[in-house]
Amino acid sequence: MVKTLSAEILEADGLLLITLLLDATRERVFEAWTDPAQLAQWWGPKGFTNPVCDVDPRPGGGIFIHMRGPDGTVYPMTGRFEEVVRPERLIFTTAPLNEQGRPLFRVLNRVTFAEPDTTLVLQTHAFDLAPEADPYLDGMPQGWSQSLERLELHLERMKQAR
Repeated sequence: MVKTLSAEILEADGLLLITLLLDATRERVFEAWTDPAQLAQWWGPKGFTNPVCDVDPRPGGGIFIHMRGPDGTVYPMTGRFEEVVRPERLIFTTAPLNEQGRPLFRVLNRVTFAEPDTTLVLQTHAFDLAPEADPYLDGMPQGWSQSLERLELHLERMKQAR
């Protein structure tokens, strides 16, 4: 089970900060964030799938994910890795796209993986907001919480499969 150490939402600044403890090595957790096959298993809120999950985890490498909601709606997202320090840190941008393929907003994501055990710290900052971005931003804390719960379940399945 995910042990949330802290969660802080600073809505006025578009910031989200989540710190949690995972029962897996930081190498394994880092791999779950950077291997497209694994990322597709847990990325997105509960009930979502990722029929397209292309990531190139290197500085300048791209991110392209189609999240499919339970109702069949596809939510495309693009992004780029800024910094990749195995197995310590990922810094990447993401941008959900509207129906015309333009970003609704951009998010700078910083993920650190620390030991002992694996303490994961996720910090996101939304910027370049389009007028229609509010519903998506309102759901971001819940979406990340559910994604991280799915990550924990994925890591548990991987541990049992060994």
